[in-house]
Amino acid sequence: MTLPALMRPRPALAQIRVLEPMAAPPLRRTRIRLWLPLTPLFWILAPFAFLLAPLLLLAPPMWRTNPYVTVAAIGRVLTAMGGTLVDVDTPDARIRIKIL
Repeated sequence: MTLPALMRPRPALAQIRVLEPMAAPPLRRTRIRLWLPLTPLFWILAPFAFLLAPLLLLAPPMWRTNPYVTVAAIGRVLTAMGGTLVDVDTPDARIRIKIL
């Protein structure tokens, strides 16, 4: 090999293109759907509520009520929540909770 063959000139550098910023692809939002059946939960927790109801007698006289009426009232409020839809919408996820 001859010296001129080893020293041949390099090819000119390719022009460097400045890339324009591309729009990021839209993020895929996570969808979470939950359902919460309250009736079986009430069946499990009701005996404990009635067993712990006498502890309400330790409340100050101003707040003292019949403990069993209080437990039943709380149960009625929670039962009335059936059919409630809770939607939480964030940029990253959409969460829907259905209370049965």
